[in-house]
Amino acid sequence: MSQVKDVIIIGAGPAGIQAAIHAVRKKCDVLLLGRIERSALYSAHVENYACVEGVKSGEELLQTGIDQVKRFGAAVMDDDVLKIHVLDEGYSLELESGISISTRSIIFATGTARKKLKVPGEKRLFGRGVSYCVDCDANFYRNATVAVVGNASAAIDGALTLTGYASKVYLINQKLVASQELLDKLKGSDVESFDGTWVTEIQGDDDVKSLLLENGEQIALDGVFIELGAKGAMELALEIGVQLDMDTMSHIDTNKKTETNVAGVYAAGDITGHPYQMAKAVGEGCVAGMEAANFARKQKRQES
Repeated sequence: MSQVKDVIIIGAGPAGIQAAIHAVRKKCDVLLLGRIERSALYSAHVENYACVEGVKSGEELLQTGIDQVKRFGAAVMDDDVLKIHVLDEGYSLELESGISISTRSIIFATGTARKKLKVPGEKRLFGRGVSYCVDCDANFYRNATVAVVGNASAAIDGALTLTGYASKVYLINQKLVASQELLDKLKGSDVESFDGTWVTEIQGDDDVKSLLLENGEQIALDGVFIELGAKGAMELALEIGVQLDMDTMSHIDTNKKTETNVAGVYAAGDITGHPYQMAKAVGEGCVAGMEAANFARKQKRQES
């Protein structure tokens, strides 16, 4: 894998896969990051997509897409992205495996769904001690006692981040699934893990006071961060100054070329808003792949 990629695509759903196909066919060095099982399409059945007859499983379609991406020459990794840094020329992505990869252009294609715990107290106390974004809200919990709930890289990275703010950090997990490098960082930290259990209730009247676990334990705290899966596109995008849609504040704002307000950064699929349909995702992925590739090729010419 080369030191600097032309295009890195974050998200292995239909938008990300189509973006990778179009970018690599423009003779660019392309890396697709993500796991197909995290796509909203993965568990779906498709019967209304043009030129595809009969009912197809989302898993089948996504796996076919990944095979195409590899056949055309793009690299594919199932690493999660932990952080993005702005460089003088391009961007650097920190991955959960511990490596960093630079790129001239980024495409966000991760979808928008925020996974919920769906336990009593979660909805009622949202914004009053319940958060879904460590990077957004960590500063509000200086010298506080907090917990992070999750089994993957976002939860571990979130817990490690919070040790720089909170006085006590708990990590609630059923079974951690992450790279050995990230697990080693956790082991060497001050985070206290509750392994093999889960949250059954978030307790408090006007704000969060405690968590009730399925093993019967009750943990007194000031806040709980729900980080299920990989770090979301919103957190990553906001880190580098990408603007959100002012009407919803829940989608990335793009133009018809799928460009964001940040040079070399594009977005496609559900992350750009309704309708949440595979046809829209594929179409935007096509545009994003071509535009990101054009941007990267122009940057390379200026560098040489």
